[in-house]
Amino acid sequence: MNLQRPFLLAACLAAALTAAPAMAQTKWDLPAAYPDDNPHSQNLVLFAKDVAAATGGKLQIVVHAGASLFKAPDIKRAVQTGQAQIGEVLISLHENEDPIFGVDVVPFLATSYPEAMKLWQASKPAIEKKLASQGLMLLFAVPWAPQGIYSKKQLDSVADMKGLKWRAYNVGTARIGELVGAQVVTVQAADLAQALATGVVNSFITSAATGYDSKAWESMTYFYDTQAWIPKDMTFVNKAQFDKLDKPTQDAVLKAAATAETRGWKMWEDKSGWYLDQLKAHGMKVEAPSAKLKEGLAKVGETLTADWLKKAGPDGKAVIDAYKK
Repeated sequence: MNLQRPFLLAACLAAALTAAPAMAQTKWDLPAAYPDDNPHSQNLVLFAKDVAAATGGKLQIVVHAGASLFKAPDIKRAVQTGQAQIGEVLISLHENEDPIFGVDVVPFLATSYPEAMKLWQASKPAIEKKLASQGLMLLFAVPWAPQGIYSKKQLDSVADMKGLKWRAYNVGTARIGELVGAQVVTVQAADLAQALATGVVNSFITSAATGYDSKAWESMTYFYDTQAWIPKDMTFVNKAQFDKLDKPTQDAVLKAAATAETRGWKMWEDKSGWYLDQLKAHGMKVEAPSAKLKEGLAKVGETLTADWLKKAGPDGKAVIDAYKK
């Protein structure tokens, strides 16, 4: 028996392992604001899986749902500064930076999914341009369910909203509260359940999905299906981080992003009715707004549209004109 043979085999194997460079693996953190079972979070996980599969594991994207890594208002800044490589955030959360980020929450401008998609196509170039100036690159955008009003008490007209403790989550929702004479309290989605439980707010406008996530039925009685607007979340990447990837990996990310956008829109269209059913199943009164309430909200909408166009200037007007063509 040749006693040297096992040693030779071991030496050859060690040499082979040394000669073959290990595959470089890149890890990206993706902070997100909503719970694991929210369609936005589910879509992001599928996007990350698609990227991992297409790159053979070269690029691993780790989704941090439920505002566990950064709170919603801090996600965009975290990606800009490189604390995270990629992120998802509600577009209108950043309307204070630039009015273009608030175009999808102009009330009663786009109230159905086909209208929301048309508005997205009209506003996308302007949003991409703004993000590029901040060192970011847009990957995809996905809508929410249409927005409705939650209230503890019955609302027959806008006058009934006076004095309510009104939860706001962006510029537009704060302005609605001001115009109807409510007390405005800023609360992000991740903190809404606690704000409701402690009575910090007793009315708000948001989707049936956010109402479901925050168990609104535990403290609210009414949901008025006003379908005021359909907001969107955008997923974007730090451009410098994207540029570090090789071309095949970049292509894989862009392809997975396009798939995620199509899938995300379908997920929300399919699930919007389900969320309304869940509110009903938990004892909430889901109603269409009365003619009087609708009329009052339409006037609020006109004021907000004028406000937005004034702020957004020629760029904003160009987007609205393109949308209305």
